Amino acid sequence: MIFFLDHITVTANALAEGVAYAEQALGVSIPAGSSHPLMGTHNHLLRLSETSFLEIIAPDPACASLTRPRWFSLDDLRMREMLSASPRLATWLTNTTDIRMALTKVLGAAGEATVVTRGDLEWRISVPPDGSMPYDGAFPTLIEWPAGPHPASRMADLGCSLVELEVRHPDAKVIQSSLQALLKDSRVAFRVDPVPSLRALIRTPHGDRQLS
Repeated sequence: MIFFLDHITVTANALAEGVAYAEQALGVSIPAGSSHPLMGTHNHLLRLSETSFLEIIAPDPACASLTRPRWFSLDDLRMREMLSASPRLATWLTNTTDIRMALTKVLGAAGEATVVTRGDLEWRISVPPDGSMPYDGAFPTLIEWPAGPHPASRMADLGCSLVELEVRHPDAKVIQSSLQALLKDSRVAFRVDPVPSLRALIRTPHGDRQLS
């Protein structure tokens, strides 16, 4: 059971706000994605490699009623207040080939293996019933894609790539210890910090840019 960094996620109260925030930081236009009916969200997506990407996600006003809280803490009042000040790089996701086993074996992994769709794509992802993120987003959400090419391989290559993802948290050493035998990605660095946060260094056609 090996983990690979799959994607990083910027959350916002409104998709246009999140897209503007990320585009200003990176200096590139980020293509539209689609919607997630179960979670009541929609997104834009930027390829970072053949197996990784950046996602900007926000509540979808077109989704009138939901049967559960949205993922990535998007319905949490404290999070919504934070996002009203600015969108933010909220969490990261790791790819696994057996999400059910990972959720039972990996200390810190949280949620249920929930089936989600976007268009004709279907996958499993770890989402707690209340929509929260483990360790305030510093511990990765787990995702299991269907067999075949990674979704990022079908995205337009705009010349962007992830150089480093810095994960800051008071319990960064605990998170790192839980993942060190599984996570095979030298781009991820852990730093102890009293304030949880993420910072991504992304190489773009305009040079290296930071997103946080």
